[in-house]
Amino acid sequence: MVQAIRLAPRAHLFTRAASLLPRPRPRAPLQHAVAGDGKRHITAYGYTQAKALVYSKYGEPQDVLQLHGHSISAPSGTQVVVRFLTCPINPADVNQIQGVYPSKPEMDTALGTSEASAVAGNEGVAEVISTGSGVKSVQKGDWVIMKSTGMGTWCTHKALDESQVLKIDDKEGLTPLQVGTVSVNPCTAYRMLLDYGKWNFRGDEWFIQNGANSGVGRAAIQLGREWGIKSINIIRGREDKSEEEKLRRELYDLGATHVITEEELMGREMRDKVKEWTRGGREQIKVGLNCVGGKPGTALAKFLSSEASMITYGAMSKKPLELPASLLIFKNINFTGFWVSKWSDQHPDQKKQTVEDVLRLTKAGKFKDFPVQECEWNRDTGLDVLRSAVQGTLGGFRAGKGVFVFGET
Repeated sequence: MVQAIRLAPRAHLFTRAASLLPRPRPRAPLQHAVAGDGKRHITAYGYTQAKALVYSKYGEPQDVLQLHGHSISAPSGTQVVVRFLTCPINPADVNQIQGVYPSKPEMDTALGTSEASAVAGNEGVAEVISTGSGVKSVQKGDWVIMKSTGMGTWCTHKALDESQVLKIDDKEGLTPLQVGTVSVNPCTAYRMLLDYGKWNFRGDEWFIQNGANSGVGRAAIQLGREWGIKSINIIRGREDKSEEEKLRRELYDLGATHVITEEELMGREMRDKVKEWTRGGREQIKVGLNCVGGKPGTALAKFLSSEASMITYGAMSKKPLELPASLLIFKNINFTGFWVSKWSDQHPDQKKQTVEDVLRLTKAGKFKDFPVQECEWNRDTGLDVLRSAVQGTLGGFRAGKGVFVFGET
């Protein structure tokens, strides 16, 4: 009894003192660095081990990209943790790493990097693997894409607020590749054709484009076919004519009306051919899509009808676009530019609508996948493999767009 009498007051005082201490507040998911050997160490219950391709300075991907391991705590509030499924490697992503792209992501040490760094990549599809108690718009198992650009998608897992993602409302019948590549190239083609063309949709109107075998070009061809808009599609000629013919056939199969090379575009015979195709100009070429610039871009502009629009969304030749004054004075052609990153950040609701419409066409078999070169990203994939996939994106005459496909990570 004596021992019990002595202990009771101490226990009472401890309980009372503990009640006076401030209660810890729920924390958002934290992302911590893990062991430098890259192994999947579990640091605490509920933590997700992740890896990301980061850079702390601008330069060539093969020189500046690093593979950084970190851990993500269980989400709380409106936070979600996602696992990436597929992420494209777009030329703009590489330009961003090189430091020559207009938008530059903010660098910080939030992932536990020794230097302020940014996660590379802007596009991709991810699966929600856990959610905080306050999340209402998504649930575990949903597929999501990024609501805006510059969020860093080249990683195995990521912690985000639910406001930063757009849910794919109906993923049934879709592949990660189809969803993961929808928000840049198809959206670019869709908005340029629809927003800048004054279409009657009667089947007697045209657009002309260079870079026709690119992701944007292939998307534009298919959308034009769906909307009843004819197309003249320009590609770079190949030394191997069998390869050139194979490419032409691919584009015809997608719905191209005519496929020509840059050399043919600038040849003397082309004006008569275009006149014949358009019934002496009675069928107007209302839109031009330019991603090349230089002389090919100027040649393309000369075939546009009066009051048409030419939209520049790239400059692959790295040469300026020179325009004859006659196109401005006598034909009143509207020359403008389009940057899908800026558009999507300014119009998130319209972005979701555009994505859903393209995916609807995909499900209906009216929008085909474009050729890709897959780079598998698994638990043991090394930095050199990932760097090589990124660096090769700007190489000429590639068989397809580079994409990261995530396996067991």
